[in-house]
Amino acid sequence: MSLSRILRGAAVAVLGVAFAATAAEAKVYKVGVTQGPHEQVVEFVKSELAKKGVEIEVVGFSDYVLPNQALNDGDLDINSFQHQPYLDNQIKDRGYDLVSVGKSIVLPMGIYSNKVKSFKDLKSGDTIGLPNDPTNGGRALLLIQAAGLIKLDPKAGLRAGPADVIENPKGLKFVELDAAQLPRAIPDLVAAAVNTNYAIQAGLVPTRDALLVEDANSPYANVIAVKTANKNADWVKAFVDAYHTEATRKFILDTFKGSIVPAF
Repeated sequence: MSLSRILRGAAVAVLGVAFAATAAEAKVYKVGVTQGPHEQVVEFVKSELAKKGVEIEVVGFSDYVLPNQALNDGDLDINSFQHQPYLDNQIKDRGYDLVSVGKSIVLPMGIYSNKVKSFKDLKSGDTIGLPNDPTNGGRALLLIQAAGLIKLDPKAGLRAGPADVIENPKGLKFVELDAAQLPRAIPDLVAAAVNTNYAIQAGLVPTRDALLVEDANSPYANVIAVKTANKNADWVKAFVDAYHTEATRKFILDTFKGSIVPAF
């Protein structure tokens, strides 16, 4: 074989390696979000990442179950929709190999009602709706406890359920519903605990419409999650860094007017 043919072959091989590297770098990373605020913020982060040559596809979900399952199964590369207690619960109950790599936003839970203007107006036997997943249900009960309406068994911790109510002077009743259904159920209940992303979709403003709302110091800050094997990947760092910019912080504050706050 001639020297020129050998050199041409080597050049093709080098170009092939370069093309493969470029193709790998050009991967579009899939980010799972719940529809609403998480989706809006990640769409903004998408534009910030594009400036750094990192492309993401935002995949919307209408519930809290599928985003972690899809991430664990490899159908997503990253997700941003849940607080740490919920992620911990999913890992424990379902055996997912996932880890949080940074905080995102706080969506303060609120208690809403069309029938009463204050918790003082609640009557004996009134029904309050709760999210039916353990962490958000416990979160709602802790908020109701903070209002002085009930007392929970301290042993229940963040995963308290209706069965853990040990003092209930008003004899309040609790009904557990899918979190996404609670805004539509408000007219049928005396009050309901609604996660802020679903409240906003229903036209509710937590700081204006809720009887009671969590403050910015809530322990339920939302997190960005990936498979454990990817936690140190460069693209993960790039995503978190883009999320944690002053530009993203300003977007959150300007867009949601304090109803949702940065957790970073």
